[in-house]
Amino acid sequence: MTATRACSVSELEQDSALRVVIDDVAICIVKDADDVIHAIGDTCTHGDISLADGFVEGETIECWAHGSAFSLTSGKPLTLPAFEPVPVFDVVIDGDDVLIDPNVKKEIN
Repeated sequence: MTATRACSVSELEQDSALRVVIDDVAICIVKDADDVIHAIGDTCTHGDISLADGFVEGETIECWAHGSAFSLTSGKPLTLPAFEPVPVFDVVIDGDDVLIDPNVKKEIN
């Protein structure tokens, strides 16, 4: 895995999201209520909307524009109008650095 530094752990607030771009790939990084850090594609599959501007609750993020909620662990939409999943990326924590390889997506069943 050739991961790139996306941000620092200390930059992330609990139950909120941060948008980063690595190698022209927009990624939404979320620190959930359990302090687990997730990385998913930042663009809602229903519209060209940044998910990082959405609302985090538990292991989901809701698009602020149309209300589609996505699983942070699988990328699958949990509510309409979205019906296509967003990609999910592996996250590696190295000290205070959050590392992500935007070319390697998690295999989700």
